[in-house]
Amino acid sequence: MSSVWSLLARHEHHEMPDGEHITGEPLDGIMWAHIIIMSVAFGVVFPIGLVCGLARNRFHVPIQTTGGVLALTGFFLGHAHKGRQFEAGNIHSKFAPWVLFMTAGQVAIGVILKLHIEKGFLAHIRRLLVKIHMVVAVLLPIVSWVQMGFGAITIPGFCHADHLGQCLAHGIMGSSFIAYGYVLTIMLFVGEGWLKRRNKSQEFFDNLIITLWGIVNTFTEHRWGQPWSHGDYQHTSMGIIWWCAGMLGLYLSWDRANNRPQRNHIPALVMIFTGYAMSQHSQHLEVSTQVHFMFGVALMGAGLVRIVEVSFVLKDAAHSGPVIKSWQYLTPFLLILSGMLFMGATEEQMQLLNDIGIMHASYILVISSVACILFLLILFLINLYVQLTAHNTKYLSVATNTGAPGPDTRQSTVPGGIEMQPFLHSAPPHDPESVDMDFELAASDDDADSLAREPHIRHNV
Repeated sequence: MSSVWSLLARHEHHEMPDGEHITGEPLDGIMWAHIIIMSVAFGVVFPIGLVCGLARNRFHVPIQTTGGVLALTGFFLGHAHKGRQFEAGNIHSKFAPWVLFMTAGQVAIGVILKLHIEKGFLAHIRRLLVKIHMVVAVLLPIVSWVQMGFGAITIPGFCHADHLGQCLAHGIMGSSFIAYGYVLTIMLFVGEGWLKRRNKSQEFFDNLIITLWGIVNTFTEHRWGQPWSHGDYQHTSMGIIWWCAGMLGLYLSWDRANNRPQRNHIPALVMIFTGYAMSQHSQHLEVSTQVHFMFGVALMGAGLVRIVEVSFVLKDAAHSGPVIKSWQYLTPFLLILSGMLFMGATEEQMQLLNDIGIMHASYILVISSVACILFLLILFLINLYVQLTAHNTKYLSVATNTGAPGPDTRQSTVPGGIEMQPFLHSAPPHDPESVDMDFELAASDDDADSLAREPHIRHNV
């Protein structure tokens, strides 16, 4: 195992100039091919395969196999490039074996499940393997995002020595805003039933995360034992307002008079407070000041849009599908935009822009373009999931009711005694309840195939 690991980590590196982490040559064609192929594999193909797996679609295996082939190709290209060279032991190369190990393990478990082994040790741990397969499938896009971020800072040789701390802050906080936008988009499409079953409002979970995140930030933004700086005061104060406002929001998330969940504006106000503070954050370079200002404007915009959505679009009610109003897309997009802007506002990146002579307006437009493409990919993946599960709903309607659509049931048991997932029941295809987000597995991810082998069930998946 150690020899395989060392093979994955091995890479020919050249001597770096003193104080440098890359050589001065441009990236060659092979390195560009590595970047494109890996981005397509881990940013597009594997997420599509994950969606097909969650929806129990037959294309899950071929899509994941395609992603595996692309990833393997990109891996070897990354070790064959000329042109710019990178220092030995850079973070991107160190993290690569872990990503490939997860990918290879995921493929291996998928093959085992596909073989339908019904005897011996593997048969006894099949359900455990299914759960591991699901968990790794969900974690892989997150790990891939981190690895692509490592690649983005390795190419220019950023985030070393004194720059590491602010790189981590920008990467983690920016990714958090993007993840928040992603989650809000998911909840628009498939979260209605999930919230109903837990008898909570969206703001309850938002405020819970804000509170926990604020507590962590309060005690980690300043290096204890060191003198306090302007940045320490600013970031620590933002942590304090987060957990203070978060606890208030948690209290307001329940209507005690009517004993029911209640909407509130505290998460939106936290966005506005944070956006305002960051927009006023003075920087050493004009381009950095302007990018931070735009980040603050985007975040404040997300908060204002959310207030309008809750109070005037939804009138303090929970979102009820299937229709999603155009206004409701603005908050997730602005969160994603603010996250991208913050991730791209590290001090080394700003210094590079200043040295090259690129104006802040041009850079902001490029970052906004990337945010648009990312939001497009998110919408595509969620809509794909909705459409595939709606198709499965039609199929289960035939299986459960012998050809005639029947009443809505939260748990459906088809011939053979297999209990299906809650979101796969015989509700109308566009009923939000039919595509509720629930990751608890009630059967293996190949149960749809086993259902197809039943002689009295027509399989259309």
